[in-house]
Amino acid sequence: MTWLGLAMFALALAGIALSGLPAFVVLIGVASLAAGLGVAFGALDARLIQALPLRLVGLLEHDLLQALALYALVGALLHRLKLAEVWLRTVGRWLGPQPAAPAIAGLGLGALTAPMNGSVGASLAMLAHTVAPQLRRQGRPAQTVALVAVASTLGVIVPPSLVLLLLGDAMMRAHTEGLRASGVLMQVVNNQDVVRAVLLPGALVLLWCLGWTAWAGRRTGPRVEVAAAEPGRRGDTLLTLALSGAVALMLAAVASGRVYAVEAAAAAGMALLAWGIASGQLRGQWRAVLDEAMTLTGMVFGLLVAATTFTLVLRGLGTDAWLAALLRQAEVGPTAVLLGVLALMLGCAFVLDAFELIFLVVPIVMPPLLAVVPDAAWVSALTLLVLQIGYLLPPLGYAVLMARAAEPERVGLAALLRALLPYLAGMAAVLVAVLVWPSLAHPLSATPAAATAQPVQDLDELLRQQAPQR
Repeated sequence: MTWLGLAMFALALAGIALSGLPAFVVLIGVASLAAGLGVAFGALDARLIQALPLRLVGLLEHDLLQALALYALVGALLHRLKLAEVWLRTVGRWLGPQPAAPAIAGLGLGALTAPMNGSVGASLAMLAHTVAPQLRRQGRPAQTVALVAVASTLGVIVPPSLVLLLLGDAMMRAHTEGLRASGVLMQVVNNQDVVRAVLLPGALVLLWCLGWTAWAGRRTGPRVEVAAAEPGRRGDTLLTLALSGAVALMLAAVASGRVYAVEAAAAAGMALLAWGIASGQLRGQWRAVLDEAMTLTGMVFGLLVAATTFTLVLRGLGTDAWLAALLRQAEVGPTAVLLGVLALMLGCAFVLDAFELIFLVVPIVMPPLLAVVPDAAWVSALTLLVLQIGYLLPPLGYAVLMARAAEPERVGLAALLRALLPYLAGMAAVLVAVLVWPSLAHPLSATPAAATAQPVQDLDELLRQQAPQR
């Protein structure tokens, strides 16, 4: 009953997009319905469902999931300690009364805090509260929505972030399955490989967004001084420098392999707790901090349990094996398979947040892809770039929908598209560059960049050369 697995996948996507119910509720409901039908028609072994509790317990004992609660705590502390407001105010003052100052400071805040906020939705909620009011002073609602939406997606590609950690774990599992199916021998990708693969592409996207924002702000718009009514304070400057330096140090430590991302998150959480206690800002805020952190943690764990149940039923029905066989038998090259999977990820980004994609889609489509395209780190970088673009494509992009809903003034679709188009063009250019020059996803590789950074004339041939001999 392969058709049942395809039907449950389509039903789950429709339910998440149209029902308004939490994603984990939809996934568990659809999985339960499909499991009942599968057992009734003899297409699914009931013992597989009976083994689900043990599978979930083993999954939740994974060490990596310790980072989830830690990152949720860091995001809650950043919000409750008002560090985002201090950083935004201070950087805006440094930039002076230029019209692009609020937007540049907002993008910088997004790059600084979005990795800690856990998801695009959480990042956007924080940015809509801190950055959007400053941008509204310029009276350009379309640019405000575009900037907030773009900044909220930076956590998808700027490491270290929870999205990258979870994608790295999912890609490690998918890579293992793909190599087992293909029969080749090579090192399985890990979280650190994924972080390194996205370093240069993420930096290019961030530089493009900052450069375009600065240039566009000089062309148009009134001169606005960020927080002009508030005098600068030496403590704000020191705090801003300390926060920026700590994040940069954490990124360098994680990227170099000296510190695991879980350890970095724990250190950041302890530092923020110590600052909150020493400054007295956590007095009366403990309940709110814990509520916010546990809410995000519970949401992601609930989604993880639901997605695990869903994919278990899907595999029990043989849908994953059918998909793998279909890709192996298709008379197309690795390039077509890669582009097809990326197109699927782009479409799913219209209705699924990053966590939902990682838990639901990656375990299904990535193992067959990595069986023919073994460079999992490169595929991870391409996937993250595609996800960011998908979240920003109007009118259905996840970040665009949420940013428009948070804006009190109505924003027309045409005006919003004009505001987003330069950012999307830059991201698409980076995506194409990484696709053509796979070495951009391996900036820390032992192979000299000059020897590898050559335009790819035949991507199929390159992918075949990358695959180890059986």
